[in-house]
Amino acid sequence: MSNPKRSEVAATDTWDLSSLFANDEAWAAALPQYEASIEVFQGFAGTLGRSPEQLGACLDHDLKTDLIAERIGTYAFLKTAEDQGNSKYQGFAARYQNLASRVGQAASFIRPEILAIPDETMSKWLEHPALAPYRLVIQRIHRYRAHTLDQSQERLLAMQSEMAQTASKTFRQLNDADLKFGSLSDEEGNVVELTNASFSGLLQSPDREVRSKAFHQYYSQFTAHENTLAATLSGSVHTDVYYARARNYPSALESSLFADNVPVAVYDNLIAAVRNHLPAVHAYFDLRRRKMKLETIHHYDTYVPILAESKTHRTWDQAVQVVMESLEPLGREYCRVLEGGLSGRWCDRYPNVGKQSGAFSCGSFDADPYILMNYKTDVLNDVFTLTHEAGHSMHSYYSASSQPFQYYNYTIFVAEVASTFNEQLLARTLIERASSPQEKASIINHEIDSIRATIVRQTMFAEFEKKIHAMAEAGEPLTVETMKSTYGALLRDYFGPGFEIDEALHLECFRIPHFYRAFYVYKYATGLSAAIALSQRVLDGGASELEEYLGFLRSGCSKDPLDLLRDAGVDMTRPEPVETALKRFSSLVEQLDGLI
Repeated sequence: MSNPKRSEVAATDTWDLSSLFANDEAWAAALPQYEASIEVFQGFAGTLGRSPEQLGACLDHDLKTDLIAERIGTYAFLKTAEDQGNSKYQGFAARYQNLASRVGQAASFIRPEILAIPDETMSKWLEHPALAPYRLVIQRIHRYRAHTLDQSQERLLAMQSEMAQTASKTFRQLNDADLKFGSLSDEEGNVVELTNASFSGLLQSPDREVRSKAFHQYYSQFTAHENTLAATLSGSVHTDVYYARARNYPSALESSLFADNVPVAVYDNLIAAVRNHLPAVHAYFDLRRRKMKLETIHHYDTYVPILAESKTHRTWDQAVQVVMESLEPLGREYCRVLEGGLSGRWCDRYPNVGKQSGAFSCGSFDADPYILMNYKTDVLNDVFTLTHEAGHSMHSYYSASSQPFQYYNYTIFVAEVASTFNEQLLARTLIERASSPQEKASIINHEIDSIRATIVRQTMFAEFEKKIHAMAEAGEPLTVETMKSTYGALLRDYFGPGFEIDEALHLECFRIPHFYRAFYVYKYATGLSAAIALSQRVLDGGASELEEYLGFLRSGCSKDPLDLLRDAGVDMTRPEPVETALKRFSSLVEQLDGLI
């Protein structure tokens, strides 16, 4: 069935954006107010070092401007997501982006002027009532003083910013546009164009010959361009190293961790904990091999479900019902608010022509935390996606309800905790309610593969990033062979002695987009580890454990990420949360082995 046009979608199946603006005309009427902020900023430029009152007044104006900008930008973004071919809303987004750029330029003096205020002076100023609402904001900016250069040096670094994007832009153009993978026939004989998008689907084919052909045909293009890709990744790594050294960080890794105030020990503990549990991962691969009746298991055998998923059909209302039942441990208030949003009009529910693919949650300070879905009634994973995005939205709801604007927007480091926490509760509910051993095994298989992909695989990626940056910092050459060799050693460690590593898989190190913006992937692994540990803690605990978790949702960015998680009950500087998650993995593998 073809998707309907946007104009044909029932209003009750779409989000209601009136909490942002009543209509398009109200949105347009807000633009002059936003534009007027530019002149006010210009009046503050060069004056912030005069007094705490002057600095406070400027930050008051900056906050009010950001509030307006968030509403305008969110509305334009969401309207564009409804139908990306709608030129009217493309124009809205372009008008906002142009104006936001001008406002950003006008306000660009704030950070350097704050950094120019001596530490001793700032320490006294921070006791002044005018700066009380911004004390943490200013302290976070001032942390960068030791890593901020003089004006001329900063100007030179700023002038290099576009050149610094060359490696990532080159990779995107090569990967998304220039590499052509050809076509092949799927298990039903249909000719399918092999692309980055279709590759993952073909690896889930029940026909092993289709999976193998897709794998080798796909990687043949990376083999043909391995020297270009190696030079590109090397350039990205050396750019990271250059900027870390220019700004006086001990290493590129420490430079990346600085913003979240995360010690290297967190990164290292993650790698060590996952490595300690690799025997359980190897056991799972052997379980896969045995149950799939394979002599040897290859990478292209690891994405197809071991069992065909049981046919399911859940309407939107039925999906909402099972999600809400799974979230009952989070209390009446959480469930009351979320059920109102999911049954009401927080969500844009179904696909339509031109609609942005995938799913997301888009929270803002004083509007509903909207969710974009492309829900399909016969896809179990869409139910998990719904509770995932609902977790983000409730995190936004609680943070905005409890924190002032400047402290409500949680960081990426903790963003995946609330969403994957909800997935954990849903998985447990579906496993408990499974109507047959096959259905139960299918859900457990889904859960195992989720943990493996998010914790184990991302940790292997994180270890590779650390190794190749350390090589560059030590002056070792980053070539096709040195990077493939480094990655190959990790593949052997993480997949185990019974796994057949195809030579082509060594080229995976050149095709992971995150490697071109390094030291991000570890956050996926720590986020899910924290979520598994916290969900276990809430389920096993009582009122105090629940309140500590809800306190985490309310906290926004009012503390550093590690402190927020520690207050909720998990200490990510220690290995125990990752250990808890991987013990859960081992338990699920044992259950699956017993069921099939």
